[in-house]
Order: sequence, then structure tokens, then C-alpha cells
Amino acid sequence: MAAVSARLGGDSPSLVPLPPGSATLAPAGPRTTPHPAAPPAGTPRPHPAHTTPPRPAAPSTAPHGAAPAHTTPPAAARPGAESPRPTGAPAPAAGHRAAPPPTTPGARPRPDVRRVPPALVLAADHAYAARLTTAPGGRDAVDPAWYAERWTLDGPEPYAVPLPLDQPEEAASDVLPLSDGRVLIRRRVADRHAFSLLYPTGPGTGELPLGDLACGELTLLPPSPDGLSAYALVPGDRSTAVWLVAGGPFGPERVAEVPGRCSGGVWLDREGRLLALDRRWGPGSPVKAVAVDLERGGEVTSLLQIAPESNDRLLLADPDSGLLLIRSDAPGEDRLGWGVLGSCLPVRFPECLRLPDLTLTPFAVQPGQMLMPESCAVALRIDGPAGDWVGVWRPSGRRLVPYAAPAGWQAGSGFWSRDAVLHLPYAQDGAPCGMALLEAPADEPHQPATNGTEPSGAEPTPGPCRPVPLGEAPLIRRAVPG
Repeated sequence: MAAVSARLGGDSPSLVPLPPGSATLAPAGPRTTPHPAAPPAGTPRPHPAHTTPPRPAAPSTAPHGAAPAHTTPPAAARPGAESPRPTGAPAPAAGHRAAPPPTTPGARPRPDVRRVPPALVLAADHAYAARLTTAPGGRDAVDPAWYAERWTLDGPEPYAVPLPLDQPEEAASDVLPLSDGRVLIRRRVADRHAFSLLYPTGPGTGELPLGDLACGELTLLPPSPDGLSAYALVPGDRSTAVWLVAGGPFGPERVAEVPGRCSGGVWLDREGRLLALDRRWGPGSPVKAVAVDLERGGEVTSLLQIAPESNDRLLLADPDSGLLLIRSDAPGEDRLGWGVLGSCLPVRFPECLRLPDLTLTPFAVQPGQMLMPESCAVALRIDGPAGDWVGVWRPSGRRLVPYAAPAGWQAGSGFWSRDAVLHLPYAQDGAPCGMALLEAPADEPHQPATNGTEPSGAEPTPGPCRPVPLGEAPLIRRAVPG
């Protein structure tokens, strides 16, 4: 696999607020909950596309404000002594709602440390999403009753379907939606990680156990591009195993073993074959992104190596354009940069993405921009003293445009349409499942689009003329005025 070449560059600085009247957004409607820290007056807000979603198609029987009722037969007994082991029952076909298998009750021990579950997780095709939640006001309880919730996003209006079981879930559990509407849940049971598929079945919730893994640490990877598979990382002493935990014929299956300790996880294609991981060989060694070919026994290829001792991580990748969003300390401090997979375009670190006292995390890239990585709109989460904002940036531009996030935004969640409309899911009083729409601003008229071979500053510097691995590419430091 060809890697991208590297060069350090600058860009004109500053976080530029969108001038009044220049946004293509309609003003937001009435807000029922205040934003935790309001941005400056005049900062545009996304337009709430749906503020009164319909009632769920398969609602829970729990009354409003109460813990979810036990609407299904007792959950399956958690898998036993061997790990992993098949459940003996094939997964139901896409769209089929099979009755849950006969089960016996099994208790799940409650963890000692409480944590807030992550935000909404989107399926690979954005048709569904899933999260752990509680009844309204339940998070303030001493021991909140968590349950899985599935959002349907591919209809005329988004709506949520609660998926409670006979016992509340732990806040430390993970959920991951599949493209057929089922929701994978990972639970910690003693020294094991158990996997099941949840799906609505009439007025209740069906559960299909998939098996378990006996290990200490386990991390679910982002949804596979094929929509029906799910993978997890299990680090060991000298290597990290990649496990297929959903979508296989016989329960959890180890599909690759990568030397070193790996983290992260970014898909590089739309088939679910090429997986990028951030690998560290040992304590004190730098982190380098590598590509793992899951169809060739876990063959590993170097992906990012900007400088010998730099920590180079891959955050996002767009398979259509090849755009890569990178975090590296090669410029002398931890910076966000961008490059293009398999081309001679250099890795550059725009100055407009260098903001003191703020943390920028890219979470969505505009798809469908074939061979035009510099024109892709990128959405970033901006964390700082003023709360969570949404930033929009293009590699061809020289500014980061901030927007006030909608109240109740599932921070870090969202996706772009091909025509550069950002969809931001949110949940608030009166709108428990909503989607705000934000149209990406066009580049400034006087700002010529670059083809990526020029540096981000004003003075041109010749770039490499051929694709070279990052380990062989020149590392050029440039002084940025101001």
C-alpha cells in the first residue's frame, strides 16, 4: 500500500466566525434547554430539521420518567467457561425479527466505578444509530437504569426505539448499530466480555447472544463498512489481536494478530478489508499508524512515518477522495494535519487548526469527492471553555468556521451528505430524537483552491513529484509569520 509523503506547512491563522448574513442556514427554532456555554452573539446555529419527531414505532412499556420495564423473557445466561464459543444459533437475516432463544436468567455484576456512556454511534451507512440512555431525568439518579436505544435516521423523520431488557445495562457497556437495524451490545461480565444482538420484537426486545471473550482489555472498533460485521481490539503483552465479534458464522473469531500494542481504528476502504491502527512497539516508542489487510491474514503495511521519533496517528479517512486527517507532534507540538493516501501530496498542518486552549477532533468527512480531497468539507468538534462547538473546514480553505452546536447535540456524532450538508443528531426536552442540518459555507471568492502541492503559507515551496513512503519523504520546517 502506498503511503503519503510528508512536509510541514503553515496556513493563515485565526478562528474566523461566520459573518452575519453569510450563512446559508435558517435560524434555529425555540430552545428548550440552554447551551452549556453560549458562543459569541451572532454565531450561526444549525437548522433543526425535525423538532417534533413521531412516536417510536416500537415504544417501551415503561411510563414516562420511570425506569424501563422488563418487556422480554429473561436474558440469556452469560456464556460459560470456554471463550470464545459459538452460540449454536445463526444470526437472523437482515430485517427478520426472530424470537429470542429460550434462556435462563443470569445476573450481571455492577461495576465499582460509574462512567457516562459515549455519545450516539452511527451505523456505517448512517441509516441507524444507537446509544445507551436512561428515562428522562434518570441520569441524575444515584444508580441510573441504563438501556440501549436505537435511532432510525433513513426515513422522513428520525425516531427512537428503546431496547430495554429484564435488567438495566451498565454504563460501561458499549453499543454499535448494524445496517440491518440490530444493535450489538458488549457487556463486561467478571473477566469476560459478552456480545449480544438486540432488536425490537413487537412490544419488547429480542436478544441473540453471540459468545464472549476472556480478556482484560477490549475495545470495539468503529462500525465496519460492510454494515453487518463488528470488530474489536484485544491487546496482549507483545501483540494486539483483531477479533470479529459479530457477522461470523460461529461467534467471536480472531482474524489478525498485529505485533505491538494497537489502538484507534479507521477503515480505509468501503469493503471492510483495510483497517488502519495506531501501533506502539513498546513503552517509550513512538506511535505510528499502520494498515492491516484483514483478507490477507493481517498483513501489516507502514502508513504514517513523518519523522523517526514523532507520534503519527490517523484520525479519519475518506475512501472516495483518499483524504486523511492526521494528528502528529512532528511539527514540535501535537497538531492536526491532512494528507492524501497513495499520492505525492504532502502532509500539511494548517495554522487555522492550531488553536490554543481548544481541542479539535475531526468526526466527519464529506463523501463522494472523487479525486478532490482538497474540496472535502470536514466537521470538527471544538472543545474549550465555551463548551462544545462545531467547526467546518476544507483543506483548500484557510479558515475554520465555527457554529454553535444544537442543544443536546450528541457531541462528536454526525455525518455529511454528498452535497455538503452536515447532519447533527441531538436529543433535548420536547425533541428526544432530532437532526439539525448545517450547510457548509463556500470558500471565500478570492481564495483560490489549491491542488495540494503548494504549501499552506504565502511562499511557494516545491513539493515531491512522486509518491514516496513517509519514512523517505523530506521533512521541511517553515517559519510561519505571526
